[in-house]
Amino acid sequence: MAITQAIANTFKQEILVGTHNFTISSGDVFKIALYLGTATLSSATTTYNNTGEVATGGGYTQTGISLTNVTPFLDGSTAVVDFDPDVTWSSSTITAGGAQIYNSSKSNKTVLVLNFGGDKVSSAGDFTVVFPNPVAATAIIRIA
Repeated sequence: MAITQAIANTFKQEILVGTHNFTISSGDVFKIALYLGTATLSSATTTYNNTGEVATGGGYTQTGISLTNVTPFLDGSTAVVDFDPDVTWSSSTITAGGAQIYNSSKSNKTVLVLNFGGDKVSSAGDFTVVFPNPVAATAIIRIA
């Protein structure tokens, strides 16, 4: 059991048929859910489920929280998308080894899996997931 960081295989096909809409004002609702380091998530993960998810309590509620879309744009010849701002669970006590971003507007289809590189912990403080700069080399979602 492990969390392997990747864009979901199904997401790659779904963007070609127009399943996901990241547009800021009229797009789908994307959520981020936190998972224990022992969870099994990878590019083969197709939909959100709560197996291995951080338990409700301590400032966290299963299914995670909604993200704010940023309309995709081109950075040179690379299409990029980001979420704004970074996401924080305030005054929380959480231990998580990774996360899943999924489209709650489209049957909870998985977009991507994040591996935090080990357990990250908050203890009656803020648990924050920081998104990288939305440029071709580092954006959370990029198509080159």
